[in-house]
Amino acid sequence: MSWIYSNNDLSREQLPVNESLFSLANGYLGVRGNFEEACPDEIRSIRGTYINAFYDIVPIHYGERAYGYPQTKQKMMNVIDSQSMQLYLGEDSEPFSLFTGKIIRFERTLHMDAGYSERLIHWRSPHGRELILTFRRLVSFSHRELFAVELQIEPVNFHGKVTLMSSVNGKVANFSDHHDARVSSADEAKLSVMDCRTLDDLSIVSDRTSMSHLDVSCVSSIRLSVPCTRNIWIRKSSVETSITFLLNKPVTAVKKNIYTDSLRHGSQPERTGVNLHQKIDVLSFSELLKEQKRFLDAFWSISDVMIDGDSAIQEGIRFNLFHLLQSAGRDPFSSIAAKGLSGEGYEGHYFWDTEIFTVPFFTLTRPDIARHLLQYRYTILDQARKHAREMGHHQGTLFPWRTISGTECSAFFPAGTAQYHINADIAYSYAQYMRATGDLDFLEKYGFELIVETARIWIDIGHFQNGHFCIDDVTGPDEYTAIVNNNYYTNAMAQFNLNVAVKYYHILQKKAPETLNTLSEQLHLSPEEIRSWDRAAQAMYLPYDEDLKINPQDDTFLNKAVWDFAGTPDDHYPLLLHYHPLTLYRHQVCKQADTLLAHFLLEGAADIETIRNSFHYYEKITTHDSSLSTCIFSIMAARIGEYRKAYDYFLKSARIDLDNIQGNTRDGLHLANLGGSWMAILFGFAGIRITEKGLSLRPSIPLKWNNYSFHVVFQGKTLRFKIAQGLGQCQLERSGSLELTINNQKRTISSGETVTFQVNM
Repeated sequence: MSWIYSNNDLSREQLPVNESLFSLANGYLGVRGNFEEACPDEIRSIRGTYINAFYDIVPIHYGERAYGYPQTKQKMMNVIDSQSMQLYLGEDSEPFSLFTGKIIRFERTLHMDAGYSERLIHWRSPHGRELILTFRRLVSFSHRELFAVELQIEPVNFHGKVTLMSSVNGKVANFSDHHDARVSSADEAKLSVMDCRTLDDLSIVSDRTSMSHLDVSCVSSIRLSVPCTRNIWIRKSSVETSITFLLNKPVTAVKKNIYTDSLRHGSQPERTGVNLHQKIDVLSFSELLKEQKRFLDAFWSISDVMIDGDSAIQEGIRFNLFHLLQSAGRDPFSSIAAKGLSGEGYEGHYFWDTEIFTVPFFTLTRPDIARHLLQYRYTILDQARKHAREMGHHQGTLFPWRTISGTECSAFFPAGTAQYHINADIAYSYAQYMRATGDLDFLEKYGFELIVETARIWIDIGHFQNGHFCIDDVTGPDEYTAIVNNNYYTNAMAQFNLNVAVKYYHILQKKAPETLNTLSEQLHLSPEEIRSWDRAAQAMYLPYDEDLKINPQDDTFLNKAVWDFAGTPDDHYPLLLHYHPLTLYRHQVCKQADTLLAHFLLEGAADIETIRNSFHYYEKITTHDSSLSTCIFSIMAARIGEYRKAYDYFLKSARIDLDNIQGNTRDGLHLANLGGSWMAILFGFAGIRITEKGLSLRPSIPLKWNNYSFHVVFQGKTLRFKIAQGLGQCQLERSGSLELTINNQKRTISSGETVTFQVNM
């Protein structure tokens, strides 16, 4: 049953949450888990269909504008709605609704092993008409443009006329909430309906964005298993189809919707949509389900994490990994948005979350998807160079804090553009991918250029002072502390960025000298510049407090008063919704892991005593108002041997959306946390690290679990780990051999061999 998630709650509060939880996507197209039939007005349904990276451009309005502020932003658009299928019973057209009559049985499930959702309803209408309805829907992994719905109608005590109204509606709008800064407010972004028509039995609606001038088209068909009568109405903004039939035996209706857009499908996406629809038209819904199952069987064979001993956590982890897969873009235009394709929180923007919290899962299980995600950053490299010039830098690149198409979308620079660490985060993710894969082709085509350009920004913004290389006026991951000097995380990551740029220069010098010569010429890169990076890295200032024996978050952090946690009401969290930023900036209070995150990513930069002291210090002043926080605290609690505490933090991460712990799952799932929960298992409990020396692990296991197992893909080889109470095993599933470090001892594993090791308790 852990492959199935069920939630049958029809309350006003839970339904918008369920729309996120039951959302379906394939990295290109996403559809929220809305009901096909209409919801009552008192339920604030967030009806949404999204295409990854399909956006409009809207102006940013400031009371006071300064030089370099972004003037516009991109916003992911809610596109054409093809979900609607409304049933009417009898000559009096009594509508089906879960909010009238009597529900005799209602089950709603998400089949994570098979890639579809299902609603089973046994319903008696107010007039006593009784039906059994089964809705099944999928967003295809094999045909990225396809969203399909199957409706099975089974009569119980009613036999007679039924009308099924199906619509494709181009007049849609984005959701807004003026009371929550994490959700967009209403603005000028909109879609204009360009065309509504039919072609044979296809309904076609095309829209265009107002400022980005991107086109989107939906080509839809609906077919029934019994003879029927059709009437079609072409409205100004929709195409509506009325299908009337006699219900005297089970009837099946299948609706197939093909979405195309001008980013991927050229200047006439509508024509492409018609052609694609013709190709998939021959496939039955059962055949589509079989394709979906084959795809997911291959995915889960490597990506699954199996947990024996806690069914709720097993359900949570599989849910998280399923939605990570659904959200991952696989083309040059797209990445993983903060809410994936499940909702409109953060307007569909891509943040540093992708590289630090979601890419690691793909790097170690599906490196082909990781490569796609990393290539997206390379496609916006020129715009990042331009952004650096706008910010007054004479060299290098500065990636936007939040973006879709490559330009900065953050209107609040203290917690946005000032987070220069995004450059190093992206470089770090590139380096981890190359460590895990040995993909020299990626390094030559994309990696080296990007790492060079990100390294250059540190030389441009940093300076030498008293023999140290210092970086001023930046913001680290903790957004409750802004515009500081020598943020530990930023400096440590910048040091890594500079070091890895030097390293890859020498790797190419040895393995691909002609490629290096070409790239050096293109990038105007000289040996002296390489030496300057090395000097800066070696002299990088990393704050350290001798009394507390910790790394302070920045130069002045420890001078501030500690936040009055005892005097803060429970309903005043998250603090950002109740206190002015300056109030937060003046205190020692952290929204999320900052210095501690650096200790995880760059473990070798601090000794274990400093890491332990830092953990205990920052634990007392961190609110975890960000969903990115508890997974990192879990990883680091495991690292210092506090395994019960690690598990407590992990529990807050593993089911954050299933249990709506943050209270805002209605706006979309917390994709970075979904990745973070996987990280807490592999990097926390299993203690896996990828370094220049290779793959290592320090395995432990929560007391509640009997065992857990997972796969890691490393250097083209697939390793299977099973970690039980007291003893663990590792097997190499393909031919060859691999050296790894287990509990600080080097071990070599060959195919067909099982290596055993001790597990920390």
